[in-house]
Amino acid sequence: MLEMRPDCERCGTDLPADAGGAFICSFECTFCATCAEEMDDRCPNCGGELLDRPTRRGKALVDHPAATQRRFRA
Repeated sequence: MLEMRPDCERCGTDLPADAGGAFICSFECTFCATCAEEMDDRCPNCGGELLDRPTRRGKALVDHPAATQRRFRA
């Protein structure tokens, strides 16, 4: 199950689990659309392809809440 990280690792933008606009690699490194585009859809951590992260809504989000630990480091 995806961790659904709450923020962009590069700029700190909030990325709610129930909204689009998040991009992840196979290791779940998470970035906003702007940062993903600026990085040519390549993860700076592993070099993997960044793809749209699916959303999680309704009962699925209630039963399996998103992570709360933020990954952005200023």
